[in-house]
Amino acid sequence: MRKEQAVASLGGQQSLLLPAWVKAALAANDRLKLYLTLLQSAAQHAAAPDTAVPDWGRELAHAGLQDAAWLPELVKSAYFDDGRLVMRHQDKLLAALAADLATMARPVCDSGRACPPELTARRDSWLQRLRELDTDEGLERAALAQLTHGDRKAGDSLHLLVMDLHQQLNAMASEIATEDLDGAHVWQIDKQDRPLVSAFMRGLHRTAPLKFSHPGLDTAVTRDGARLLIQNDIGTNDVHVLVITVEGMELRLTYSDLHTARFNFFRGMLEALGFTWTVSEPRTVEGLNAGKPYVLGDARFQADSMQALENALEGVASRIVFVIDWNRARKRLQNFVSKAQAQQLLAKAAQEEWGHVGWLEAGGERLVFAAMQAVDGDAFRIGDRLDEVLGEAAAADYLLELLRIASTMLRQQQPVALIADEARMLLARVLRQRSFEFDLLAEHAAYTHAIALGLCAAIESGAGADAAARTDLVARAKVWERQADHLLMDARQRAERHGRWQPVVELLEKSDDVADALEEAMFVHSMLFVAPLGGLPAAVNEVLTHLADTTLAAIQDQVKAVEIARHVSDRGDPVDSEQFLQTLWRMLRAERMCDQLAREARVAIVGALHAAPVSLQLATELAGTMEKATDGLLAAGYALRQMVLSKTEVAS
Repeated sequence: MRKEQAVASLGGQQSLLLPAWVKAALAANDRLKLYLTLLQSAAQHAAAPDTAVPDWGRELAHAGLQDAAWLPELVKSAYFDDGRLVMRHQDKLLAALAADLATMARPVCDSGRACPPELTARRDSWLQRLRELDTDEGLERAALAQLTHGDRKAGDSLHLLVMDLHQQLNAMASEIATEDLDGAHVWQIDKQDRPLVSAFMRGLHRTAPLKFSHPGLDTAVTRDGARLLIQNDIGTNDVHVLVITVEGMELRLTYSDLHTARFNFFRGMLEALGFTWTVSEPRTVEGLNAGKPYVLGDARFQADSMQALENALEGVASRIVFVIDWNRARKRLQNFVSKAQAQQLLAKAAQEEWGHVGWLEAGGERLVFAAMQAVDGDAFRIGDRLDEVLGEAAAADYLLELLRIASTMLRQQQPVALIADEARMLLARVLRQRSFEFDLLAEHAAYTHAIALGLCAAIESGAGADAAARTDLVARAKVWERQADHLLMDARQRAERHGRWQPVVELLEKSDDVADALEEAMFVHSMLFVAPLGGLPAAVNEVLTHLADTTLAAIQDQVKAVEIARHVSDRGDPVDSEQFLQTLWRMLRAERMCDQLAREARVAIVGALHAAPVSLQLATELAGTMEKATDGLLAAGYALRQMVLSKTEVAS
């Protein structure tokens, strides 16, 4: 099904279709006349096979048939067998005659305009006759004459029907002569429509270069009574069209798409301009896109001034280019990031008016794969996704910048090879600055910090907290500890593929010991309130609170150290380096303080709980577990120091 038929199926107006129909019909007229001429030439060659066959190259090219190699073969292969003309490719010829006859008759017979009934009857009769001839082997002389003669006294012929249709088409063409208004094909519009058309085309031209060599964006405009009608052909799919109507101060837009995700993308862009949408369930139309379902929506914009109406038209037009090849770009981006992230990248590229077609034309996913192969050989292995190596945020930033670079450089007519070089250099810079490992370390430290905060709150509240609150704290601590464990498992899996992750694993193993110890301390503390126990004496609780607070302060320093370490080697800032080392020394001092506080806690525990063996054991275990956490924290600090020094290539 052709694009024009799709517009009609989607509720488009016949007046929008007529110019395209007439244009296609006139082209079909040229082909039909050439087919009939070639058929006569084939008969002449069959009657006199020794005569030279004319060169039809110029005529074929003029009719757009230069690639139809079967047509010259049809003439050269013709011969008579018992008065019957036999030719190679007879089936192709009859099919071409039928198809172009239908195209030529369409604006005359199917447009809703007044049409002589006999023309429609003759059209239908000849379409049936061509189907009947297709079942025969060769053409009888009578059938050949019926196809080609021009004598009206001899009865009807296909040639005569083509002549009569051509006469009707010429009259129609003069009635709907089109004008080029800022690149739009317009006809029968009013004077007040011209600024609206110009506004639409202004938006279209602003972003149209972003489609590069991709077909599409042809615009046709006419007036139908009180409504101005605008049709834009977005791409090559039948239903990928826009039909816009302007009536008074209201702008309505009908948009259809085979892909729901792309429909939602376009819908979101127009909602940002102030449009409201009504969307129907996916539907199918017989003969349209092989019966595949598509989504159809109606968008409305109510303007409060002529300027607002023009702005809305300009805005809509400027967004159209971004749905061209959108689904293709999304699928290719999903080689490197998640589906949701790919859609966000395309939305951002549209918002910035870079688009994605430039990236596709410069190589698309091949640009990225080639860059991944060309950079640090240890960074990527076969099967790696970009976001798994760089992290989701860094991978998205890289791809977004590559979309910008490709679009900008292609518009500057820079060679694709130069864009590929930029892609490699950009990825190399990202790898040098990558901090995905530190994202993971920071997330783990955050979980540890959350557990430590909960432990401090639990010890400080003592018997003042209710049982439900204590149970909730213990449960949350267990969840945080498991999430921290999952980060360690993630790092171990990465280390199996990339040796550079091994230092991260070693650091996380030590950090995970801290999280495990703190979660265990939380549980032990809750046991002190299991009946008949009633908690801790004030003196013991005070020293344990001091121990927990000191441990928390050390963990807060760990969080700071990870964030500082993220940038130490990249910027080479001596201030960052100094802050990093000072933070590590505070962690060392905190470990020594916790050793002393743990001893003081044991003294207080023995003094206050010597007559309560269960409480004494649990309180002692609580103090020891917190001390164990600070020991693990010290080990993690040294591992972080070694990791940073190795990254900056300084011997420890």
